[in-house]
Amino acid sequence: MTNLLTAMLFAWVAVAQLRADWPLYRGNALAQGVSHETLSDNLDVRWKLEIDNGAFEATPIVVDGIVYIGDLDGRVYAVKLEDGSKVWTYEGNVDQLSGFMGSPAYREGRIYVGDIDGVLHCLNADDGKLLWKFETGLEINGSVNFYQDKILIGSQDANLYCLNKEDGKLAWKVQIDDQIRCMPTVVSNRGFVAGCDSKLHVIDLDKGEPLGTVPIDGPTGSAPAVRDDVAYFGTEAGSFFAINWKDLKVVWQFQDDRNRQQIRASAAVLPDRVVFGSFSKNLVSLDRETGKEQWTFKARGKINSSPVVAGERVYFGSADSRVRAVDLNTGKEVWQYEAKSGFPAGPAVSNGCLLIATERGVLYCFADKK
Repeated sequence: MTNLLTAMLFAWVAVAQLRADWPLYRGNALAQGVSHETLSDNLDVRWKLEIDNGAFEATPIVVDGIVYIGDLDGRVYAVKLEDGSKVWTYEGNVDQLSGFMGSPAYREGRIYVGDIDGVLHCLNADDGKLLWKFETGLEINGSVNFYQDKILIGSQDANLYCLNKEDGKLAWKVQIDDQIRCMPTVVSNRGFVAGCDSKLHVIDLDKGEPLGTVPIDGPTGSAPAVRDDVAYFGTEAGSFFAINWKDLKVVWQFQDDRNRQQIRASAAVLPDRVVFGSFSKNLVSLDRETGKEQWTFKARGKINSSPVVAGERVYFGSADSRVRAVDLNTGKEVWQYEAKSGFPAGPAVSNGCLLIATERGVLYCFADKK
């Protein structure tokens, strides 16, 4: 009995640690943008990392108390979640002035992040040393996802690449008709890519073969957020889609006819709703089954920041230099912080902290005000 209890305790600790981490752009391979944590309603700045002449467009990730983020100045930073002190800096592309737009991804002691020149960098998470590189044909805007012992990355050269995790060697690639700017989503042995060719693509990850497509009304760079058999994402034409990926059919389509503008942020998806922002300055909550509008919150600037749900709150940034929390059920604002520049990317949540970066090179960590 003692051994059983010990094993259960270790399992519980492992799950708790996993839930406290944010190892991918949207938190998990399904791109759901939902944390298992609940944050304080009394958030305040715990620390901030300010990079001279820096600029962030990526969401940070957090693993084992270390925050990782790439900058448009060509550097990748690892800092302590506790106090923001630097652990290491990778100066991969400083001389070429080629920065990192996509979020890093973590797996088994390694960091994977792509740059504007189309190069994927694999780094040792402990010290930031380069382990290998892989060159695609054009710019990488999105993030890595994982399937078994493989890594998946899209490129503006219109290819989805599948690489061996250990050495970066090509396993296979699938080409679509236009750029890939999103993180590929993974469900079982299926991959999903919403492309700039105005289609949702479903790919067999074992064989590296396309299985089918669903036409949409415009290009997109949003990562499809998946729950059950349905993928959710918005387009540059201002539509938001729910698509059954097994049947390859549109379940419903939402459009705000009053103010229809680009949807570049990825959505957060929960059992009862999906939440997303757009260039209309609106954060919208829709019923997941029907696509009916539940509420709309109006910000003062465009929302390119992908929202994250933690507990009963939705957290997001916007171009009006504010990061906010709104009530998940009512859409009413419950907290905000005004910075000196806009937030182009979404937040990450880990160990009671909200992390989000600005377009002028400041990474903020918010935590309970003590």
